[in-house]
Amino acid sequence: MAEIRNYTMNFGPQHPAAHGVLRLVLELDGEVVQRADPHIGLLHRGTEKLAETRTWIQSVPYMDRLDYVSMMCNEHAYCMAIEKLLQLEVPERAQYIRVMFDEITRILNHLLWLGAHALDVGAMTVFLYAFREREDLMDAYEAVSGARLHAAYYRPGGVYRDLPDSMPQYELNKFKNADAIKRLNENRSGSMLDFLQDFTERFPRYVDEYETLLTDNRIWKQRLVDIGIVTPERAKALGFTGPMLRGSGIAWDLRKKQPYEVYDRMDFDIPIGTNGDSYDRYLVRIEEMRQSNRIIRQCIDWLRVNPGPVITDNHKVAPPSREAMKGNMEELIHHFKLFTEGIHVPEGECYAAVEHPKGEFGIYAVSDGANKPYRLKIRAPGFAHLAAMDEMSRGHMISDVVAIIGTMDIVFGEIDR
Repeated sequence: MAEIRNYTMNFGPQHPAAHGVLRLVLELDGEVVQRADPHIGLLHRGTEKLAETRTWIQSVPYMDRLDYVSMMCNEHAYCMAIEKLLQLEVPERAQYIRVMFDEITRILNHLLWLGAHALDVGAMTVFLYAFREREDLMDAYEAVSGARLHAAYYRPGGVYRDLPDSMPQYELNKFKNADAIKRLNENRSGSMLDFLQDFTERFPRYVDEYETLLTDNRIWKQRLVDIGIVTPERAKALGFTGPMLRGSGIAWDLRKKQPYEVYDRMDFDIPIGTNGDSYDRYLVRIEEMRQSNRIIRQCIDWLRVNPGPVITDNHKVAPPSREAMKGNMEELIHHFKLFTEGIHVPEGECYAAVEHPKGEFGIYAVSDGANKPYRLKIRAPGFAHLAAMDEMSRGHMISDVVAIIGTMDIVFGEIDR
């Protein structure tokens, strides 16, 4: 009898294709994976526990740091949970702004996923292309919140402030002459909505460029087709959500099935796959970017003609304006109480979920009537996807493990919460 020897190999946690501090223990027969054991906990943030020691509003910036590629979508679920407990009505304009920024965030997420996935598989150009477009959307983040990454823009009851009337402009420097600066500032001369509209007009052409580079590229197809196949039944049993579930052919999208904010007024389609392999999940995400672009256009058109408040006028939840606070004793007291004690949320528990770029991101919040959460549980989509690593990679080669991690689109902040 020939002696069978399985090798055990460490993949990560410092591996560039591990998409975070993931340690995989791979049991190999030659180059074929017999078993994959994901080890997590190397980036434990303790977000759920930290939230119990902070007031409700102080935990908003912690949400940005969970999935640090889909910042505002995380905040959205958290704010929705608080609003559910408070039974709070969010102004219509704020709902449209939230939907628009959710879709901007979806594009940001998918661009980073596309660039990193292609880079893992060996294509470098797409990474540089994707970051070119991310730069514009990051500027929109910065214009509205002051931060390029961790925005803390959504607040219980609405958003922090209305959209700016002007975009930051490039200034003359020693690296670029006046003509180059003028060309860069062409689409920045109007309001933020003008800037975003210009982006939505250009973006479909950019997605065509990514598809030209990848969709029919034979190396890309050899690396993705029939890799990590998940049947629709297994996808449901494993708790998949988002593009991972839709790639297996199940048209489940919270924006359509359990609409929140103003998604029921939006016109968009849900792309689904047929084979449930990595290539299908790639195609689903590409089409999702196009659909997000459509939703952003609809929001821009509505926001242009419908001014109004962007945060609730309940001063036990949201602070009064600076002007009112400086001239009115009652408003000053509201301001002081809100920023020292925070919001007092009535007793109860609730679950709020959004269709996050990676899947269903949910917040289960328990309140005992105090100004801090009694308990916070976060349902991160990437956690369930990573749990299927063993099943998806069994029988594949070591190089396919990289493609499978890429197709999952995992970010470790939310898995190791």
